[in-house]
Amino acid sequence: MVQDKREARIDEARIEAALDLGREHDAQEVRGILDRARELEGLGEADIAVLAKVSDPELLSEVFQAARDVKDRIYGNRLVLFAPLYVSNLCGNECVYCAFRARNTEVKRRSLSQAEIACEVLHLVGEGHKRILLVAGESYPSEGFSYVLRSIQTIYETAKGHGEIRRVNVNIAPLSTEEFKELCEARIGTYQLFQETYHRETYSKVHLAGRKADFDWRLTTIDRAMESGIDDVGIGVLFGLFDWRFEILALMQHIRHLEERFGVGPHTISVPRLEPATGSDIASHPPHAVSDIDFRKIVAILRLAVPYTGIIMSTREGADMRRETFALGVSQISAGSRTNPGGYSGEEIADESQFSLGDHRSLDDVVRDVAALGYLPSFCTACYRVGRTGADFMDLARPGQIRSHCQPNAVATFQEYLEDYGSKETRAAGEEAIKKTLEEMQPSLRLKTVKMLNHIKRGRRDIYC
Repeated sequence: MVQDKREARIDEARIEAALDLGREHDAQEVRGILDRARELEGLGEADIAVLAKVSDPELLSEVFQAARDVKDRIYGNRLVLFAPLYVSNLCGNECVYCAFRARNTEVKRRSLSQAEIACEVLHLVGEGHKRILLVAGESYPSEGFSYVLRSIQTIYETAKGHGEIRRVNVNIAPLSTEEFKELCEARIGTYQLFQETYHRETYSKVHLAGRKADFDWRLTTIDRAMESGIDDVGIGVLFGLFDWRFEILALMQHIRHLEERFGVGPHTISVPRLEPATGSDIASHPPHAVSDIDFRKIVAILRLAVPYTGIIMSTREGADMRRETFALGVSQISAGSRTNPGGYSGEEIADESQFSLGDHRSLDDVVRDVAALGYLPSFCTACYRVGRTGADFMDLARPGQIRSHCQPNAVATFQEYLEDYGSKETRAAGEEAIKKTLEEMQPSLRLKTVKMLNHIKRGRRDIYC
């Protein structure tokens, strides 16, 4: 395909040169980079390459501390929760790491009817979820892309009592510009798409057939989405397919391209690692396995490099790793997840799932754990609904003004959860977390938040600022 000169490209030679230069560093240079990172202006490729090579335990602890400092200044103790909703595992691609790949006969294929989607939603709202990530294999039932649009409508229209989904984000196959315009009109929040690997040769080895085999078509998808009016986008890498150091530098090239062309980078970055998947040997034996210590480095470096971008941690990871990365930079997590169509209202079925989960806890268990760790679980969707998205969000985030909205909204949505869904033990931990958060707020912000809380305790819902 012929690429528009404005569209994304990955300069592999430049990445390799940066990694070569990054091999030589001393403690003074690393500390200088961390000092610059604390100014919340992000980091360049050369700085990231240096941090990626840090292995000395003392220096590494300083990298982690800098990430904690930046995370705290930008996000405070907030942690957003959501659930993925798999509506179909039909797929026409042949991605060797994925259970959904077209030629995998070990997976039972299924796409949910609209009635079945509604049942899944009722289960999720019955647990307390307010945010959903709609996920589908990269083929749809006979009705085509309209199936996705109908599914989004079904999700928004399904409610019970105080239970409702207030924002649907989507992770679906690349679309044309016209289809993206339709998706934007469906009132989605964030459009999410992972390149999987930015290394072109590796990409061709693991994507053997289907539309996804076209590296450039996938790489330029976010451009088409943003051209079509979707200003909140999410990108990511499937770590384990190629050298993680190369991947994060390529990820940064993609981010800088979006910033230069559209004035704003991605709203979120996801950091999944390869996990076992039915019918995939490579998923169980990653060619470039990422150790736990390197995985923590990835999260920390990304937090320093793109301080205002959300970092998503899925339930691919176990509870311990998820806990450790909250402080290092993670700002959003899935909870109580299932990766097979019908997994919420039915059961978790391995041979219908995309990959193995590392964290099987319920939403209530995760919420209680998060609160006990000193974080504030948030189900907030306010920014999407009042138009604080894309560049408008970043204009508030960079000077730190977004916290005056995010903190009260996080507290309010958490109080809603505790009132309507929290177990006795979770309510105790949650009330303590809210009390501590209020004590640390500035007086004017505390007053506004307390007013919102009082309305919620008297029965009102969906209050935000």
